[in-house]
Order: sequence, then structure tokens, then C-alpha cells
Amino acid sequence: MSTTVIISEVLSMLAGIGIFLVACSIMSSNLEAISSSKLRTLFRKVSGNKMIGVGIGAATTAAIQSSGATTVMIIGFVNAGIMTLTQAATVIYGANIGTTITGQIVALGMTGNNSLSTTVIFSAFAGVGALASLFGEKDQIKRWGGIFSGFGMLFVGLSMMSSSMKTFSGLDSVKLFLSGIDSAIVLVVVGALFTAIIQSSSVMTSIAITMVVTGLITLDQGIYLTMGSNIGSCVVAMIAGLGSGKNAKRTALIHLLFNVGGVFVFMIIGAFISLLSGGSVDFGIIFERLFPKVPQIQLAMFHTVFNTITVLIFLPLTGILVRVVTKMIPDSKQDSAAEDEYRLYYIDRNMLKTPPIAVDQLKKEIVNMADIAMRNYIYSLESICHLDFSKQDQFSKNEKELDYINKELVKFVVELSQLPLSEKDHKFVSTTFHTISDLERIGDYAENIMEYADTLKSENEGFSESAVSEIAYMREHIEKLFDRIIRAYTMKDKEALDEAFKIEDEVDRITTRMEENHIIRLNKGICTAIVGSQYMSLASNSERIADHFINMGKMVREW
Repeated sequence: MSTTVIISEVLSMLAGIGIFLVACSIMSSNLEAISSSKLRTLFRKVSGNKMIGVGIGAATTAAIQSSGATTVMIIGFVNAGIMTLTQAATVIYGANIGTTITGQIVALGMTGNNSLSTTVIFSAFAGVGALASLFGEKDQIKRWGGIFSGFGMLFVGLSMMSSSMKTFSGLDSVKLFLSGIDSAIVLVVVGALFTAIIQSSSVMTSIAITMVVTGLITLDQGIYLTMGSNIGSCVVAMIAGLGSGKNAKRTALIHLLFNVGGVFVFMIIGAFISLLSGGSVDFGIIFERLFPKVPQIQLAMFHTVFNTITVLIFLPLTGILVRVVTKMIPDSKQDSAAEDEYRLYYIDRNMLKTPPIAVDQLKKEIVNMADIAMRNYIYSLESICHLDFSKQDQFSKNEKELDYINKELVKFVVELSQLPLSEKDHKFVSTTFHTISDLERIGDYAENIMEYADTLKSENEGFSESAVSEIAYMREHIEKLFDRIIRAYTMKDKEALDEAFKIEDEVDRITTRMEENHIIRLNKGICTAIVGSQYMSLASNSERIADHFINMGKMVREW
């Protein structure tokens, strides 16, 4: 075989790997977008039940075809404090089962030796999907087109890899070299390194299946390469955990220990089987007998059995695993102090790997910001009405936290808006810039009121009982308004939004009456000019706070 042919086949193999990687990315992003509501529903069901966690991890990974994205997303949840280490561990277990679906799809696509094999049929999906994406008018049709295109391209890439590997299988030098790699440890290391480089265990497993089918390697060699790919897949999670908090690092370590532990257990089992049989039986022979004459199915089924059994082994040991990683990455005094630092409560940059989940968590973070702003408004009213400054430290902390959340949320939304989103999610994200700005302004108005309270205290002045009563009445209505707005925002409740608009109209009338009553008190000499000035400013600021909450509610109409 000439050097030109060999170079050509190497390039074809690289092209096949490239097409496969791109196909995985296209299919994954479109699957995420189209199954966004189901993903959100799944993750809301994460609980202390370990089997539910495994099921959610498996279903999510099967849906988005990326265990890496699922694991990185889990690290984001843990880092944000939404998910415990135990919950994260069980979801990661499930993700390892879900990722075997890709291998099963690849194996199915490589069956059939006639002129019209399933590989050719499935490859045709690339053209069908491309046409749907190109000419489809609805966003949903375009998404499905992207899924079909990615699915078809998987098999185009596989076909190119398979073709080049058939050529190499005819070279005695290549076969002799590969047959010499019979060490299970070496094969596991090779599989781990290659997966770490391409950051996709699905691609490594698919390449191994292709190599087994073309006869380049034996089934047993393919099995150990696949086991190594499980270890290599941890690289994505380890990278995500490096720039995050202690619990995020622990989550990444759980993923690594789980996969390394599974490989270690199976290597011991493999050595034990070989010892008992005198070297005549190994994993390859067992699965060849279980699924005769279909090497692609043999390797795909081993991958599924391997991950499933590993989960069954580690599931009862989850508590021990969590304690081990906690000891390996212990808390420090600096970490305890860091807990008092400002942070985002529901989102983490790692969630950007899965945009639909990031959108859902963004909404929760905005509601949290609104709650902090509302609390500061209440603190400011308590201070100015009763000249009680016992909450001033908490108020100052909340104000700084609002400034922090404002800046970090804007950065997060900018990054999120550049990712592929469903039409509904895109509309929501586009409105969040205005909402974040409105909530930051509410915090500013609350700060103004606290400053008015400081002025009254320094002047040894205070509001009359009637003025305090009017402020309490205003506060009652704004609290009702806030309640309706949050209900409308979180549940897209149009009825709650209509109620909020009615309350806002009443707030306007209350403001007018407050101004009129102030003039009466001023004329009667009940209050001084300084007190009156602070009172009028408070009434005006309260009305503007109501307006900004209404602006938040108006955004519901946009999505």
C-alpha cells in the first residue's frame, strides 16, 4: 500500500472523527433546546431518593446526549448550593448510564451487511434534517431539523472512520502493532488519554466499536479502551470544578472516584475470570457468546452493563464516598469566612453548558434579587417611621449584595443570550436586562429612604402618628403588589398581573392623598418643613418602587 493511500486514509479518519464531534454538538444543543421544559421538570424532582437521582441523571443525559454537559450542570447546582453532594452523586451515577445510549445508537446503525445498511439509511437523516432546518418556518421545526442533521452526520462520520479502518485492518504491520497491546492497564490508559483529549467518551466508544467491527482490535481490547473512556470523561468535570467552590471540586472528585472505582472493580473481576479459566475466558469471549456475530452490539452492551453494575455497586456506598471526598477536600477557616461573602444563590457559570436549565435558574435568581430589594424597602420604612436603626447593618449588607447580584447577573445574561435558546427562552432572557435594572433601582430608592431616616435622626425630628399610619397603609399595598408581581413572574399568572395593576393604581391614589394630608399638617403646624420634605420624598420614592415592580410584571407579557 502506497504512502499516499495511507496518508489519505489517516486524513479520512480524522475527518470522520471531526464530523462525529460536530454532529454530537449539533444534536446535543438542539435536543437541549427542544426538551427544555422536560429537563426543568426533571431537575425540580431531584430529592433525597437515590433511585430518583439516578433516573434523572440517566434521562437527562439520554435526552441531551452529553454526560459531560450533565455533570458540569450538576457541578453548577452544587456550587450554587441548590443540590447536596449526595444528590449530585446519584445524578452523576445516572449520567453514566445515560451516556451509553450513544453507543447503542451507533451499534444499531452499524448493523446490516446488505447493500442498503442501516448506516446508509441513518446517514440520509442528515439531508432530511438540513432541508427541514433550511426551509422550516417554525423554530420547533428548525430544532427537529438540527436533531436529524446531527443524527445523520453521526453515521456519516462513522462511515468515514469505518472505511479508513478497514484499509488499516489490511496492513499486517498495523494489525501486528495493535495485537501487541494486550495489557489491560495500557488499554485503559490509552482510552482515558484519548477521551481526555477529545473530551467525549461517546466518540471514544464509537471509535472503539468501529475498530472492533473492522477487525483492527479484538473485542476484549475494545472493552478496556471503553472502560478507559469512562475515566477520561471526568476531565470535563474536573476542569469545571477547578474554578468553583469546595463542594463543586468535591462533586468533580466524586465523578472521578466513581469512574476509577468502577474500572478497578471490573479489572479485578476480569483478572479473576482469567485466573479461574486458565486464561481461556475473558470479557470479550463472554459477550461474544451472549451476542454472537454482532461485535458492535457486543461492545455497546458491555458498556451499558459496565456502567449499570458500577452504579449498583456504588449506590449503597454513596454516603461513604461523600465523606471521603469531604475529608480529601476539607473546609478551612477561610472557606467559613467566604460563606459570608456575596454570591449568586441559584446560578453558576457551569450551568451555561445547559442553556434551558440556566434560563430556569436565572428566573429564580431574579426573584431572589427582588426579594432582597423588597426586604430593604421594609427595613427602610421601619427605620424612618420608628427611628429604629437596629437593621441598618443588615440593610447595608443587602444593598451591597444587590449591587453584586446586579453586576454578576448582567454578565451571566450576556453570556446566556449568546447561546442557542428556544424562541420562548430567548424572549425571556431579552427582558431580564430591564428587570435587573428595575430591581437595582428599587434598592436605590430604599437607600434614599434610609438616608431620610438618618436626616430625621440627626435633626432630632420624627413623623407624626397620622403620617406613620399613612406610610403603613402604603407599605401594605406595596407588599400586596410585590406578592402579585412575583406570582405573575414565576407562574406567568395573568390574573395576578391584572390584580397588580389595580393595586398600583391605588398606590398612585395613596400617594396623592399623602401629599394632600402633608399640606394640611404643615398648615396646622403639626410637622416642620424638614419633616415634610422627608415625608414627601418618601411618598414619591414608594410610588416609584411600585412602578419598578410593575415594570417587572410587564415583562411577563413579552414571553
